[in-house]
Amino acid sequence: MSLIGGTLGTALLNWASRNGAVERCDVATAYIGRSKLEVLLGARIWDQLRGKEVLDFGCGPGSEAVEIAEHGARHVIGVDLRDAWLELGIEHADASGVADRCTFAREWSDPVDVIVSLDSFEHFADPAAVLAHMCRLLRRGGKVLAAFGPTWYHPLGGHIYSVFPFSHLLFSERALVRWRSLYKSDGATTIEESGLNKMTIRRFIRLVEASPLRFASFELLPIRPLRRIANRLTREFTTAAVRCVLEPR
Repeated sequence: MSLIGGTLGTALLNWASRNGAVERCDVATAYIGRSKLEVLLGARIWDQLRGKEVLDFGCGPGSEAVEIAEHGARHVIGVDLRDAWLELGIEHADASGVADRCTFAREWSDPVDVIVSLDSFEHFADPAAVLAHMCRLLRRGGKVLAAFGPTWYHPLGGHIYSVFPFSHLLFSERALVRWRSLYKSDGATTIEESGLNKMTIRRFIRLVEASPLRFASFELLPIRPLRRIANRLTREFTTAAVRCVLEPR
């Protein structure tokens, strides 16, 4: 239960964020000079994708989709709901010389060999429907390679709302959303409307168990300074990212 709300909560968030200038929630900075795909899915990822038709589900601006094509995938489809990001993906593929093997679209219905999903499951408005849709998109023998985080109880699990560690749990949702509205004009009135579904590890496991997919592998990557105390009881607070392979039942 949150402790601080109202006008005071909004004012404190604004002060702590240096009037909206906070950047620590931008997890992309963790991958500067490194391959996000290798960090989250392991160095063997290229062997798993080479020669395959790959769907990057929630591709963002297309960096990973292009990287997959550059490492030998037969065809890569980047899917995202934001047209601006799809346009960036097309430009990036063209500049990298892999435009003939990359497609960017808002939707895709043809079967693929592998689905890759990075840092998306904590954002999907209806993750259960996404899991079912992913299963329908897989060819026989196909797999979903997914990794995402931070999850909701991570110290920075509030993403943009993580002005400082655990601030998204300390302040009321109303105060958090009101603070965000000072700098964002999308009209979101809840955390979910702003694109964060409060995904926990426990919830994700239950969603998969209730879906047409099952875990072929499941791994929790601990926050490095908290590695020694990371266990089943503390995992919601000590996990940096979830990594898994999903396959049809």
